[in-house]
Amino acid sequence: MSPVQAARKTVEADLQTRITELAPWFHNIDLMGIHTAPDHFLGDYPAFKFARFAHALPQNLTGKTVLDIGCNAGFYSIEMKRRGAAQVVGIDSDARYLAQARLAADTLGFTDIRFEQLSVYDVARLGQRFDFVIFMGVLYHLRHPLLALDLIREHVASDWLLFQTMQRGSEAVAAVPDDHPFHIEGTTEPPPIFDDPGYPRLHFVERAYAGDWTNWWIPNHAATEAMLRAAGFSIENRPEAEVYLCRAAPVPYAGWGAAAVYPAAAPHPNSETEEQAE
Repeated sequence: MSPVQAARKTVEADLQTRITELAPWFHNIDLMGIHTAPDHFLGDYPAFKFARFAHALPQNLTGKTVLDIGCNAGFYSIEMKRRGAAQVVGIDSDARYLAQARLAADTLGFTDIRFEQLSVYDVARLGQRFDFVIFMGVLYHLRHPLLALDLIREHVASDWLLFQTMQRGSEAVAAVPDDHPFHIEGTTEPPPIFDDPGYPRLHFVERAYAGDWTNWWIPNHAATEAMLRAAGFSIENRPEAEVYLCRAAPVPYAGWGAAAVYPAAAPHPNSETEEQAE
């Protein structure tokens, strides 16, 4: 074995050790030929899923800022940097996921991706709006899902939102009235629209779902779209069953007051203000 080959073997062994120390991984990422989750129960995840909708995203993000909320091991943060994004920030509430993300990004040469331990409820602390916000695989893990969307729209999303959530229930979308009558006219009975399978509905999981106690609210198709609109996002494309590409739009009823009542924390000490970012 040549000195070069021996050195490479040493580097690979060290990398494998670091990957193993941070296991288990939910993102299977190819790091110099070593996969972080080769036995993932979903297969080559999330690469196979990304392949289904990658064509619908901007191919060139040169000069754009990206925020990846719930970044996990950084797969999507890295993909956005590959598309030329000028700034990519990944946040997650799990310190181990962030350690995985830093290892993956550094190994692949994307050392300028910034990863921070923050909850979606604390996005105001970033003190910055982003051109492209990623919010995938997080909504159904939240006890307060609409609040999260409200806070994203109010504090960090200036244009595009890439959104994904697990969905259950009907794929139908009912024609919902702009103003629901309290009773069927001439009766004391509630309107039947609430029994329509296509009515926007969040399924509440009191205990665990698939062995995971953090799964709380799972929307049907109609609820996903209604919640996005209610938070101030227009749905531009649905390139994959659970994936929506949206743009910031006027927030309904904004004239009546702020929708996001969660108190915004002070800016994070390491964050840029909008003025600094510009």
